[in-house]
Amino acid sequence: MTAVETPRTTGTRPARPSVGRAFAALLWRDVFVTGREFVPFLLQVVLQPVFLLFVFGKVLTELGFTSNGYADVLLPGVVSLAAFLTALQNTAFPLVIDFSFTKEIEDRLLAPLPTALVAVEKIVFATLRALVAALVMFPVSWWVLGSLPVTSSDVPVLAAFLVLGSLVGASIGMVLGTWVKPNRINVVFAVVLTPLLFTGSTQFPWPALESLRWFQVVCAVNPLTYVSEALRAEMAPAVPHLPLGVCALALAGFLVVFGVLGLVGFRRRALD
Repeated sequence: MTAVETPRTTGTRPARPSVGRAFAALLWRDVFVTGREFVPFLLQVVLQPVFLLFVFGKVLTELGFTSNGYADVLLPGVVSLAAFLTALQNTAFPLVIDFSFTKEIEDRLLAPLPTALVAVEKIVFATLRALVAALVMFPVSWWVLGSLPVTSSDVPVLAAFLVLGSLVGASIGMVLGTWVKPNRINVVFAVVLTPLLFTGSTQFPWPALESLRWFQVVCAVNPLTYVSEALRAEMAPAVPHLPLGVCALALAGFLVVFGVLGLVGFRRRALD
C-alpha cells in the first residue's frame, strides 16, 4: 500500500492594515460621532462668538457707542476666535478625559499606528471641527450684521489662514491636554482662555496699539493675533493690519514649537 500524503496547510497571517487606512479609520470614527452630535457641537462653539458679534457689532453700533465701521474690524476677529478656540478646546478636553477617566486612549494606542500619528489624528480632527465652526460663522455673521465683506477671491487666503490658525490652536490644546495635570485643567483653562480672548486682537487691529506699546508686545506673543490680523487684512484691507507674510511666518513658528511640545507630551503620557 502506498501512503496517502495529506496536504499541509500553511497558515497565513491576516494582512496588516496600512498606516493610512488605520489613520483614516480613526478619523472617520471621530467624524461619525460628531455627526451624531452636530447640533450640540454647534451650540457649544458658536454661541459665544455670535453674542460677541451681536452685542459689539450690532447693539453698540445702533446705540451710537461704536462707529458703523467697527463691525468690519470685529468680524474677522470673531471668526478667528471661533476657529482657534474650537480647535484648542476640542483637543485639550478630550485628551484629559481619555488619559485620566475613560482610558479610551488605550484603544487608540492599540491601533496599527505610530504613537505620534495617534496624536496627529487628534490635531487633524480638532482642526476639522474648528473649520466647521468658522464656516458656520459666515452665514451667521451675514444674518446678524446684514452684510458680509467676503468675495470668492478672498476664499483661498481665508481658508489657508483658518487651517493654519486651527492647527496652532489644536497644537496648544495638545500641550495643555498632555502636560497639565487633570485636576488642574479647569484652573489652567480659566487662566489661559481669558488672556487669549482679550489679547488676540479680535476686537481691535494690532497696529492701532502703538500708544500702548506694552500691551502691543503682549498681544504679539498670542498666536490668535496673527489669525485675526490675517483675516482682517483680507476681509477689511482698509483697516490697519499686519502683512500676510508676517502672519504666516509667525503662525508657522508657533505651529512648530507647540506641535513638537504636544507630540512629546502625548508620547510621555502614552508611555506612562
